[in-house]
Amino acid sequence: MENKMAEGAHHSHKKLYIFIFFVLAFLTAVELIIPGMTNIAKIYRDSALILLAFGKAFLVAYYFMHLNEETKWTRFIAAIPISAGVYATVLILESMFR
Repeated sequence: MENKMAEGAHHSHKKLYIFIFFVLAFLTAVELIIPGMTNIAKIYRDSALILLAFGKAFLVAYYFMHLNEETKWTRFIAAIPISAGVYATVLILESMFR
């Protein structure tokens, strides 16, 4: 009886993972197209690529590393390195304007 309860409590995330996979594949395709868009200013192309990279990293961490199932404190600790990434991005963008 206890084994059946444990099996019933498990919820499959297969459909969600497949959906996230296709979202990541789409974002990757967009990342491959953006550098060829020569009619857009370089700063906008670079900014779009950086935002797409952050978006993909978020999706991987949130769903595939199961941060969506963690406590708020654990999510906060996992978000601390993001501040280093944001800082690096600001430095890169600042140097591009010089």
